[in-house]
Amino acid sequence: MLLAGSKQMLFSVVLAGSVLFAGAALPASGQASIDPSQMKLMGEVGSRYVSYNVEAVEVTGGRFWAPYKSLARSSETKPAFETSSPRSMNSRFQYRPPINLADVRLRKLAAALGPAYIRVSGTWRNSTYFQDNDAPPMKTPPAGFENVLTRAEWKGVVDFAHAVNAEIVSSVTTSAGVRNSAGVWTSTQAKAWLDYTKSIGGHIFAMEFMNEPTLMGFGHVSEGYGAKEYGRDSRIFGEFLRKESPATLYLGPSSAAEGVPQPPPPHLIPTEQLMEATGPIFDGFSYHVYYGRSHRCAGPNGEDINKILDADWLDRGSGAEAFYERLRDKYLPGKPMWVTETGEASCGGDKWASDFIDSFRMLDQLGSLAQKSVKSVMFNTLASSDYGLIDEETHKPRPNYWAALLWSRTMGRRSLDPGLPPSSELRVYAQCLKNSNGGVAVLVLNVDKANAHTLKVPSAGVRYTLSSPDLLSTVIQLNGQELKVAADGTVPAYAGDKVRRGDVSFAPATITVLTFPEARNQSCMRP
Repeated sequence: MLLAGSKQMLFSVVLAGSVLFAGAALPASGQASIDPSQMKLMGEVGSRYVSYNVEAVEVTGGRFWAPYKSLARSSETKPAFETSSPRSMNSRFQYRPPINLADVRLRKLAAALGPAYIRVSGTWRNSTYFQDNDAPPMKTPPAGFENVLTRAEWKGVVDFAHAVNAEIVSSVTTSAGVRNSAGVWTSTQAKAWLDYTKSIGGHIFAMEFMNEPTLMGFGHVSEGYGAKEYGRDSRIFGEFLRKESPATLYLGPSSAAEGVPQPPPPHLIPTEQLMEATGPIFDGFSYHVYYGRSHRCAGPNGEDINKILDADWLDRGSGAEAFYERLRDKYLPGKPMWVTETGEASCGGDKWASDFIDSFRMLDQLGSLAQKSVKSVMFNTLASSDYGLIDEETHKPRPNYWAALLWSRTMGRRSLDPGLPPSSELRVYAQCLKNSNGGVAVLVLNVDKANAHTLKVPSAGVRYTLSSPDLLSTVIQLNGQELKVAADGTVPAYAGDKVRRGDVSFAPATITVLTFPEARNQSCMRP
């Protein structure tokens, strides 16, 4: 049985304020305290810190990671890295028609998270052909491509971004179909796509060249294509981008599968080799991080659900950031860090990625990366497979949606030092309170499944609590009331509970945010 006794626990999440603090477990009542007025500035995030991906294959329609409920048991036992089946035939994938980005409910849910970035990229983007006409969609993509993106589908993305207060982040096609006889990348497809985007009033805020070049074996490049060729082509693309869309940020290298304690996939090309080949051409350093490989890919050797609240698991996000920060400092000193794709586990997420238990990871990741001034964290995905923030069939928000929403509503851009030592039980982060002059928000993650912990606070505040009857549940309550959206996707308003000065207790396996609007923290005062 997973997480024995979890059915009897009440799991609360209190989210208020604008901050997350890097792990800190607290001793008994009265032995640890925080002073929001004295917390020092640590970092500052971008205005669209909490963001999301809508994979290119969702926009075009195609085979993407099948939800576990759709998988036959036999398909869950053989690691995907060990199968020779083509991607299109792999039983771990499920065909999806193009996502309906005009859906009113989906738009309202996404708008509630704004302002945000919507990243339309992913492995499938590397081999997508842009059909630059208004004819019916091609039934078969041209040679060298695997998917077709129509004008109507891309206009749907642009319209969606406008409707939900999102800026677009993307990448370009890099497969054999866009290469000349010498194997060099050419800009014909990219220019047609950018020109059309401009013609319909769209704008690409930031671009990456190739999605996950560290995993080129999954990126539809020709045999023998490596770091040297990537460096050459990424420089060609950079020159093209500066000419065609000079206001667009050039992010890179969009690395993945490094910096976490798991065996690397076959044929991984280290980021260090890529950066040596490109030189300092990027405006920001972008990377992807998944805390593990889901059981679709890892098979029976996947992660142990009983360890998902352990420090080893929760620290993987900050560990990957430290790994890539070292490379940023060496090759792009002074440039900002961007996480352009992340989630519980790669290959669609594990079964519990849609449950309350994963909200601890998500919020801990947001808190720790805010302390390092990461500009944006783009979760995969908005509404697809098990790691989606929203159920793709019902458009019902999952726990991570509510966690992201509460962060977006309450947490400001400046990260503060909570002044507590690291701990494996109580992980505490702090930010300046959103829309407040001098206010502070403190996020407390009690990852101890058995014991309550207490913090002493010097002044009154407000507390918000998300709770669930079980860690492995999608049911979420705010201050004891189940959170639901209206049929059309309208998100409910919410109010916190008042907290007096003195000891504040945090129940086992809960997430709490305390807000202190009157903290008058000097780092949070408006200029």
